[in-house]
Amino acid sequence: MWQRNSGRGWMADLDDIQPPDQLEGAPHPRETARLFGQEQAEAAFLHAYNSGRLHHGWLISGPRGVGKATLAWKLARFLLATPPDDGGMFAAPPPESLDIPEDHPVARRLRAGADGGLLVIRRGLDEKGKLQRDITVGVMRKLHGFFGLSAPDGGRRVVIIDAADEMNANAANALLKALEEPPEKAFLLLVAHQPSRLLPTIRSRCRDLRLMPLAGADFAGALEQAGVVENSAALAQLSGGSVGAAVTLAQGGGAEIYAALVQIFAGAPRVDRALALKLAESVAGKANDTRFAMLLALYDLFMARLARAGISGPPPEAVPGEAALFARLAPHDAAARAYAALAQDLGARARHGRAVNLDPAAVVLDMVLQTEREARRFL
Repeated sequence: MWQRNSGRGWMADLDDIQPPDQLEGAPHPRETARLFGQEQAEAAFLHAYNSGRLHHGWLISGPRGVGKATLAWKLARFLLATPPDDGGMFAAPPPESLDIPEDHPVARRLRAGADGGLLVIRRGLDEKGKLQRDITVGVMRKLHGFFGLSAPDGGRRVVIIDAADEMNANAANALLKALEEPPEKAFLLLVAHQPSRLLPTIRSRCRDLRLMPLAGADFAGALEQAGVVENSAALAQLSGGSVGAAVTLAQGGGAEIYAALVQIFAGAPRVDRALALKLAESVAGKANDTRFAMLLALYDLFMARLARAGISGPPPEAVPGEAALFARLAPHDAAARAYAALAQDLGARARHGRAVNLDPAAVVLDMVLQTEREARRFL
């Protein structure tokens, strides 16, 4: 639901001002103290480790913002801090978790970005100092130089590629060679938001760790760890269980924007035109472009939830009054189909409006009036 224009979503605007694996205002994944809600993936990796079947390539996949980068750093910390079992009688017992104490030397070095056993590969900078759209083969050459060095203390070497689905074709082919002939004690952790974009030969050479959207206490705990303590229930619904998306929504007032949309249509068949105008004017001007993009994404979500309500009943409320509104506006399947078709048309019109620099306020008001016209058919 967050896909727009570039394919990386409106959250991609943040990439120009900070590392692509970190959300503004939230701790970097290497500094995140706890991974919430992904116990199944952690258990799968730990079982492979303790059973002596630890694969050299791991594909960490799932929606954006559910902890993939945090898990990659946790696995790297574990691999670099846990000494290999030499089979001797004084060997340490098998580890029972992937947790490493914060004061462990490896943990401290990783937080400082100073551990020679770890290489992080991500998009580089272009000649203007902006992040490139892809991971290029030039960036991927770091991998071969890294593997050509001796591992610190004869231990393991770990590579995090974030995000692997951002590699171009030449970079992907370079990675494939490393996966086919990995050095001893070397591990590659591939973070992927859209694993289907990876070469089938890359996917086949990796063990898959699939992460799921968060819910309930796990979502609330992860959100609080990221510094967001308000509107947890609303953000859970609006973000689809993605903490990353929820943080961005919280920073941009997403819950308030969505609540305004519900309030605008609360008196349907007539809309609250004064509130609609106020919301539209709040996204006018170049300085509000990010808020405009967020509003369009949330309008898409509003229409999608409205259409689904006509088929399966109102979803759990994101904001007060939403369920009652959807029950009135979408009482049957025919309404659901009509709203789904309208949503596609409105999305296309909004994208065209942004492309030709139409007044954002006019675009928003047009969307509201089109939806009002459709709602009158079912009230």
